[in-house]
Order: sequence, then C-alpha cells, then structure tokens
Amino acid sequence: MFPLYFALLDSVSPFEIVAHRVIWSLVFLCAIITARRGWPKMRQTLSDRRSVGLLLIASLALSINWLVYIYVISIGELVQASLGYFINPLVSVALGVILLGERLRKVQWFAVGLAVIAVLVLAFSYGAIPWSSLILAFTFAFYGLIKKFVGFGAVESLTVETAVLSPVAIIFLVTLESSLAAAFIEGGIGISLMLLLLGPITAIPLLAFGAAAKRLPLSTMGLLQYITPIILFIFGLTIFHDSMSTSRWIGFIIVWVALIVFSVDAVRQAKKAGNDRRSVLAQSLEVTEPD
Repeated sequence: MFPLYFALLDSVSPFEIVAHRVIWSLVFLCAIITARRGWPKMRQTLSDRRSVGLLLIASLALSINWLVYIYVISIGELVQASLGYFINPLVSVALGVILLGERLRKVQWFAVGLAVIAVLVLAFSYGAIPWSSLILAFTFAFYGLIKKFVGFGAVESLTVETAVLSPVAIIFLVTLESSLAAAFIEGGIGISLMLLLLGPITAIPLLAFGAAAKRLPLSTMGLLQYITPIILFIFGLTIFHDSMSTSRWIGFIIVWVALIVFSVDAVRQAKKAGNDRRSVLAQSLEVTEPD
C-alpha cells in the first residue's frame, strides 16, 4: 500500500522523504527498545564490529532501494517498480551462484534464463534498459543476502541500519530547512504529520518481515513476496494508468512464466526435503525401538 501513501507526498522530493523515513524510523525503533528494556542487548549488538560493518553495507543498499522506489512512484511508473520486485527472487538466486558458489538445478537455470530474456524484451519495449527495475531488484537482493549473515534480532539490526544513515539524513534536512525549501513544517500540518508517520509505517513492515523470515519456510516466504509486485502492477494499471504496449505484456508474461517455474520447483524441493526428514526420523525410531 506504500504507493498510495507516497502519492499523497508527491509535492515532497524523494530525497527528503528518504531522510524522514530514516530519522523517524530510528526514533520509533528507539522507543520500542526502551519499552522492551533492550538497551543492554543493543550495546552487545554494537560490540560485534563484523556484523555492524555488514549492516552498514545493508543500510546503503536499503537507502538506494528506498530512493529509487519513491522516485519511480513520483513519476507514476509503478509497473517498472513491480517488475523490479517480480525479478527480485531470481536475482537473489543469481547472487547466490555468483557470490556464494551455490549450484542451481536445471529448472532454476531455465527460470533465470527466462528472466534475462524478459529484461531484454522490456529493454526493447522501453527503448532502454529498465534501470529502475534492475536497481530495485539488485539492491533488495543484496539487502536480503547481507541480512542472511547477520545474527542480530530484527529490531536491533534495523536500528543499526537507520542509525548509520541518520547523520547524513539530519545534515540534509537541516540544510533543507535553513534554506526554507523543506516540506516539513513549511508544507503544513498534514504533510508534516505524514512525514512523521513514515517512522512506524516504514519500520513495522520491515520488523514483521524479519520476524516472519525466522518462522516460515523459505519457499513460503518466497511465494508471499509476490504479493507486493502483484499489487504494484494492479495499481500501476488501474490507478496510475501506466501504459502497457504489446511488447511490454510479452516481457511481463515471460517473467511470470519464469516465476511460476521457479516457485513450483521450490515448493517441490521443500516437500521433498520434508519427506526425506520424516523418512530419516522414521528409520531412526525403528532402529532405536527396543525389542
């Protein structure tokens, strides 16, 4: 539902929106830590320099993702944003191969290959490479990849990420306010309140995502993440009236076929792994059963 909220802030620059998202998210998270009496745990978190360094990189990826996302919405190109999040799971798989040396099954290679073809088709349709979509896909994939190696809780890691970015955000907003070019206060009570609410509106979904990732199977999480690009695509066509030529439809259909192939394979592998675990457990029980 973010696009509808950001559409109401179309008079505010994407840079100012991102700065407010960072600052008010940090304030909201600090309030949560205080309410949970979690500052001792937070100090312990900050002592792990390796993880803090990884979160610094994650915060940069997240801020770029936010900036491009808000910019795409401000120019009414929601279909491009939806494309980015449609191909994000396939980019994550490709990063696993390139950076982690993971091996893909033939079906996964087929899905990734279809995604590449789809991007080429859409590049032909747009007359240029869909950079916005690719940046959204790669930055969020990098963000997820880095978070995989950080053992912090959802609240602690997101607090570090926003804290790292907050000095830059504060300097930017102070400069903007001093030049009377800021929307905050100058834009009226309505705009100021909406910017303040960016804190909980930003933090709550990210915290829920982090908590769900620990509780749900990866295949289930992957399928649930398609909800966002589907809604973005529908909004783009019905509310923002994005144009869709025949070649663009072809490109998106190829992406959807790739995702169906990828998802069906992921579900099958998850079921197979579950059956294998149950089989091993049953065999172990038979072996240990007394005569």
